[in-house]
Order: sequence, then C-alpha cells, then structure tokens
Amino acid sequence: MRTMTPAPVSGRYPEIDLVRGLAVAMMVIYHFLFDLWFFGIYPAEVTTGFWKAFAVATASLFLLLVGISFTISASRVEFSLSGRDFFLKYLMRGAMILGIAACITLATWVYLGQGFVIFGILHLIGVSVILAPFFYHKKSLALYAGIGCIITGLLLGGIRGPAILIPFGVYPGSFYSVDYTPIFPWFGLVLIGIYLGEQWYPGGIRRFNVPGFFRVDWWNRIPAAFVEFCGRHSLAIYILHQPVIILLLHPPWG
Repeated sequence: MRTMTPAPVSGRYPEIDLVRGLAVAMMVIYHFLFDLWFFGIYPAEVTTGFWKAFAVATASLFLLLVGISFTISASRVEFSLSGRDFFLKYLMRGAMILGIAACITLATWVYLGQGFVIFGILHLIGVSVILAPFFYHKKSLALYAGIGCIITGLLLGGIRGPAILIPFGVYPGSFYSVDYTPIFPWFGLVLIGIYLGEQWYPGGIRRFNVPGFFRVDWWNRIPAAFVEFCGRHSLAIYILHQPVIILLLHPPWG
C-alpha cells in the first residue's frame, strides 16, 4: 500500500479535511430530516433512536476535530507568537466565532421565536477556541479535564436552574432550543481532541502514515476532493446550509 509522508509544517492534512467534510455531510443530512420534522412535512423520528444517536455522533466528530485542529494550528502559531500574543490570537478568533453565533441567535429568535438558539454548537466552539490555549502542551490535563467535563455534564443532565446557567448545562424547566450544546459535557470532547492532536500531530507534524489514497490525482477521486473542499469550508457551509434547506422546503415562489 502506498503511504503519504508527513506534510510540511505549513501544509494541510487531507485526512482532517476529509473527516471534517464527512461530518459536514452528516450535519446537512440530519438538519434536512430535522427540518422535515420541525415543519411537519415528514414525521421523521429525529429526536430519538438512530437519528438522535446520529446527531450526537456528528456533533462529537466536529468537536473532536476542533481540538485536533487547534493543536496543529497552535504548533505553527507558536513559532511566531508567544505569551500574551498567542492567547490574544485565539481570543480574537473565538470572539469572531461567538459574533457569528450571536447572529444565529438573533436570526433564529426572529424566525422561530420559541426554540431559538441560545447556546448552540457554534457558541460552544467560540468558547472552546478561547479556552483551548490554556490546555496546549498539557495533554494529560486536557484528557482528564475532558473526561471530567463529560462526567459533569452527565451529572447535570437532570438539574434545573436559572437561565443564566444555560451555557453550563443547567436550564429552566420550560427551556427548549433547536440547537443546545452546553459546555458540560461537550467541551470535554474538544479537550479530548486536544489530547489526540498532541498524540497524533506533535509539533504539528503527523506521526503516522495514511493510505496512499490521498496521493491519487484529484480527477480520479472527485467525490473525496469535494468532501475535502466541504471540510475546508465547514464554517461557511454551517452558516448557509439551513437557509438553503428552508428555501427548498418553503420556496417563496411556491
């Protein structure tokens, strides 16, 4: 089997783009079925059973990749930035993502009213990007803290409390949101991703070989190339795919 040698520090890793692209495809599939159910078009069982597990797997894959990708990014950034500037870079990046998340909150509040997104997966990713530098080069801490976050989330699952605690997994009894991804337990997956990133890509260099499939010319692997493209542009697809689905289901000309 042909293998791919480690990419240079400045290169992209196609296996990460490919897996993220698969997560994007899973997200679009689930949200299409969710919208069919939400708008009463088709009675898909999206809140229980297989499709509920599918949604959890999709979110988990995304968040693991956030942690892995952070370690690769940070290993490259630390050569030019250190100390305060290193933390500031990720503070600004996280703030930018939170700004986009705030726009989603506003848009869903206007469009949906009840069930609008207060603390969804993009809110969590923004917070995670801000917090991630504190766990960089501390893979054991990241692993144990990640497990602790997941256990804490499970313990908080049945607890009700004031709305101010919604980001942490505690919420009022009447609370409902179409996308709810609290810090506990979900930040735990980002932390485990940081641990895996430090294991698999120390210093930003892949320490394992991947199948030679990734060396095949792009015109012989167009489906994979498209999936990788989606993985490289996952944020844009996340922002745009729901409006596109809603337009398809409820076209203004229909």
